[in-house]
Parts: sequence; structure tokens; C-alpha cells
Amino acid sequence: MKVKIVNKSKFPAPAYATEFSAGMDLKANIEEPIILGSLDRTMVPTGLFIELPEGYEAQIRPRSGLAAKHGITVTNAPGTIDADYRGEICVLLVNLGREPFIINPGERIAQMVVARHERVEWEQVDDLAESARGAGGFGSTGTS
Repeated sequence: MKVKIVNKSKFPAPAYATEFSAGMDLKANIEEPIILGSLDRTMVPTGLFIELPEGYEAQIRPRSGLAAKHGITVTNAPGTIDADYRGEICVLLVNLGREPFIINPGERIAQMVVARHERVEWEQVDDLAESARGAGGFGSTGTS
């Protein structure tokens, strides 16, 4: 699938790291390092602008290494880039770790997954079909 991209960053366009990668790393398009203190959040520009086809979205997800090692995650994970959005892709990062984290220019800060989605039409009804789970919510299926 071809997607139009305008890359105003100093870095190559996102690419898949391996043959079966679902996501492409996004890099911080910043001039100077950003110090992200514990529990602080910041919007990090990427310098990327895309034009997705109708019926697709770009999901912005945390990088597992940054999350596991430093507690860095995407605040609104997954963030959604809609097909009609034409602005710069920015990543809202938060530091859930105890130590400050330095975001350097060109640092891989998140990953982007392009996915198909459906649009729904609501069908108003008076009740729903029964299921084994019923109305059970958080934790209702057990702890493991």
C-alpha cells in the first residue's frame, strides 16, 4: 500500500526494521535534547506529515524498550492519526519512571502502525443477545 508522506525532518522516513514488523519507529525531530522529568509529559514533533487512504488510521504506540527500561510511554496510547488529518505527527510522551529521561534529537520515541478500520452504523434495539460473559467487566474473567 502506498501512502503519501512529507518528511520535513532531518531523518529518513520511517521504515520497517524487519520483514514481519508491524510498526515503524518514529524519531524525535528536535534541535536540542528534552529533559523529561518523572511524571512529566511533553509533545515531541516528528517532522512527518502523511495522507492516509480512507478507511485507514495510523496508530501511535509506545516502544517496548523505552517503556520497560525507562517508563517512557505514549500518554494517549494508542494515539490515532485519522485519514483526514494533514498536520504534523507529534507524539505525546510521559515519563512514568522515577528518573529524568533525556530525549535526544533523532531518538526513536514511538512506533506507528497503519491499520484498516471499519465505520459503524448504529442499530437501535431494546436489548442485546445473551453471552456467557454477560455484563462482567474488569477482572470478571479471572486474574490469570
